[in-house]
Formats: sequence, C-alpha cells, structure tokens
Amino acid sequence: MDLSNLTSLPEESEEEQPHEPPRDKPMVSAFASRPDRPPTQSSSQKYSPLDWLSYFDREEDVCISGSNDVFHVYMAGTEGPVVFCLHGGGYSGLSFALSASIIKEKVRIVAMDMRGHGKSSTENDLDLSIETMCNDVFAVLKEIYGDSPPAIVLVGHSMGGSVAVHVAAKKELRTLAGLVVVDVVEGTALASLVHMQKILSSRMQHFRSIEKAIEWSVRGGNLRNIDSARVSVPTTLMYDDSKQCYVYRARLEETEQYWRGWYEGLSEKFLSCPVPKLLLLAGTDRLDKALTIGQMQGKFQMVVVRHTGHAIQEDVPDEFAMLVLNFISRNRIGPHGVEIPGLRRPLQSQT
Repeated sequence: MDLSNLTSLPEESEEEQPHEPPRDKPMVSAFASRPDRPPTQSSSQKYSPLDWLSYFDREEDVCISGSNDVFHVYMAGTEGPVVFCLHGGGYSGLSFALSASIIKEKVRIVAMDMRGHGKSSTENDLDLSIETMCNDVFAVLKEIYGDSPPAIVLVGHSMGGSVAVHVAAKKELRTLAGLVVVDVVEGTALASLVHMQKILSSRMQHFRSIEKAIEWSVRGGNLRNIDSARVSVPTTLMYDDSKQCYVYRARLEETEQYWRGWYEGLSEKFLSCPVPKLLLLAGTDRLDKALTIGQMQGKFQMVVVRHTGHAIQEDVPDEFAMLVLNFISRNRIGPHGVEIPGLRRPLQSQT
C-alpha cells in the first residue's frame, strides 16, 4: 500500500463529456467547456492497457490441493534460480511485469497474485493474516515445484515484503537462497497504520473505464511509469455491475485487523533470515534502529533508489531488474551463479 499520497484527482478528463450535474449544484469540471483544437492523441489512447505477454512468457492458475483456492501466477525465463515475487497491498503480480522482461534473460521469474488480489480466487479473500499469506506462498511453491524446488530468491514489495520476510524467517524453504525487500520498514509502516483508512478512503473509488483508472494512478502520483501502470493497473480492478463502473479488486479497508501483524517484529525477523539480504528503499529516512545497527554491522545490503515512489519496481523497472540480477550474481545464487558482464565478484565469493 502506498502511504505517501493522500491526493485524488477529478475523474473527468478531456476525452469525455462529464455527466450532467444535479440542478442545484454548479458545474465544477475544469473541462466543462473546451475550445476547439486540432485532434491529438486522446487520454484514453495514452492510458490504454498494455498486454502482459510483452513482458512475461505465460500465466497459470495454481490449484491448491485440498481446497478451492486458486492462485494466478505469471512466469518467464527458462533456466537458473527463480525470482519469486510478492506484490504489495492493492497491487498485483503484474506490478513486476516490466522488470520481468529484463530479469528473464538471466534467470526465471514468477509473480504471484496474492490472496484477494488480481486473478487469484480463494475461499476467504479477506483473510490477509500474515500466517495465511505465508501458507499461500508455501502452497503455491509446493504445487509448482513439488519436493525439488530450485534455488529461490524471494522478492517482496510493501505488504509482500513482510510476507517474504516471514516466509524466510520460518526457515522451512530449504532452497531459499536470497531475500529482497522493497520499500517496507517496520517502524515507518507501523507509524503509518493510524492513517491507513483515511488514505484508502481518499482514493478515487469508482472509474467509468480502465483508462480512467490508469490515468488516475499516474496523475495522482501512485505510479510514475505510464507503461507499467498500463500493464499492472487493469488487474487491480473489477467491474461492479450494480454500480456500472470499475472498482478496486482488493478490499483492503476490510482487512484492518491484520495490518499490524504484517509489520510487528519485521526488522528482527529480517535480520535473522540466514540468507543474503537486500533492502531497497525509496528514501533514506526510513531505517529504524534495529535496521540501522544491522546495516552498520554488514548484515544486509541496502540501496536507496533515487527519484522513485513507493513502487520502485514499477517506477524504475530497468534499475530494479539490474539490482536484483546483481544481487543474484554477487551472491552466486543458483547452480553456477549468474554471470553479468562488468560486475566484479567479491573476493570471498571466489573461494
């Protein structure tokens, strides 16, 4: 969940005439009267959806044995370790689409639609407890890879970052080889929870078209990369027949009872994970005391990614992909490591 933006934009824009307002209220749309002008690319074209097949290779529905739960995953790449991606609250697996087109050239990548998100369907979409989401990850990995999983690098953004840390801290995934956490820190996250309902309610709730939702996500500052938004935003929506508009797929405002459990104790769990760790942050002011000490002791690698918002993997997908690949190469993850030209390995990894 993006905690940094409380603004919303008017849903109306230039390519559509606004609905007639109630007679007792004045017209407030900035586009109520438009001057004639030469035709240009319309907003609906600029913000039209992009096909995920340009980035991932395939999609699959993973049916969980003994339940009616079905998790949707996007996959790409043919060899090497698996970068297993967990998105943030309100996002979907396609949050990693643009990065996947680069990552798949060196390793495999799988991005999962979490419970209550994207195209996944479960018996209880509102059970976003940390324990349930961890069990979902274990179940999906078991269904895909059986008892012989390849080397796994868990990558988690925001809520998905907390899930990745909890999964890693359980030490039950024997082929876990690396952990990448994207823009989530315990102290900052816990302090933000008191504002979360206000943030969620301040978002625009209804969209007459998918293009409108993509436009709002970019112009409102939630996402800064138009192409990424054009791929990822459509699967965060569903059509409400009763309201005849698009609404958010994830009902995050109804899951408040689980939020604190995502983040409490997160820093210590992260530091305790016995694998190489990378923390990617969008700002330098987000480290709490435990992480500050751990970073000074060299217990994990930290990179501050400049000029980006909360969704680093969407805003700067090329940079994000190279940070992940460099992390894999530096730590020789996989049967032979991943050779990346121009990257010198640390001496200790050559022994």
